[in-house]
Amino acid sequence: MKHALPLLFCCVAASSAVAQTAPQTTQNRAEAQTVLPSYATVATAITGAPLVIDARIRDLIRIKEISGAPLTSGRVRLYVEADVLALIRGSSPLSAQISYIADVPLDARGKVPKLKKQRVLLFARPVAGKGGEVQLTGIDSQFAWSPELDALTRRITRDLLAANAAPAITGIGNAFHVPGALPGEGETQIFLKTGSGAPISLQILRRPGEQTRWSVSLGDIVDESAGAPKRDTLLWFRLACGLPKSLPADALNAESPQNAEAAREDYQLVLRDLGPCT
Repeated sequence: MKHALPLLFCCVAASSAVAQTAPQTTQNRAEAQTVLPSYATVATAITGAPLVIDARIRDLIRIKEISGAPLTSGRVRLYVEADVLALIRGSSPLSAQISYIADVPLDARGKVPKLKKQRVLLFARPVAGKGGEVQLTGIDSQFAWSPELDALTRRITRDLLAANAAPAITGIGNAFHVPGALPGEGETQIFLKTGSGAPISLQILRRPGEQTRWSVSLGDIVDESAGAPKRDTLLWFRLACGLPKSLPADALNAESPQNAEAAREDYQLVLRDLGPCT
């Protein structure tokens, strides 16, 4: 076992801080993982991790004296050494063997789970100047490997790194509603802010006697035929997990009260159709 604990303790506090806001995931346990984490859970883990690593745990040691960040009740802090099987995401040079600190749940008996030789997926960041060390991005950034989880992780990673990948939503730019000639007819357009600056807009169409339809356009040209994104796709994830719960008032400053209310109703329809970011 390597004596690298002092080098890694500097990273525990940052990892635990991230965990306060990170969504809860299926933590690696001694028992086999029977439930595949949701698309949103895996996508959130990937988007926050410069490194996604397929690894097998070689050795571990319990850290009994906690001098880093506070340890959550019901968990145990471990210093882990693992063999890298594949680097799913990341360009940083990694050693064939890596080490990291993980806070994992105790098993049903309150004991340290038996993780040695278990295959895992790690969502991590590199440690500067230490090719053999990584830092998990959150308290639940170590997953028990399964073929299904591996396939989902690789699919999301490919979509995320694609040249035409849907960008992260950072807010609402502006929104407006144009009533139609007939009662109940109208169109709402909502322009979104993105992390990359790439344009994304929502179009909601109302027609008398028809179900209200909405679509999302990537780019400057509005494409009403694009339709709504399919669930468990990167674009669905960006919208479902990135859109605010309501239209901000400053996005509707130029609208009359009646048109502003119509735009708010149409926006809520979009949120309902997308469903929650679970």
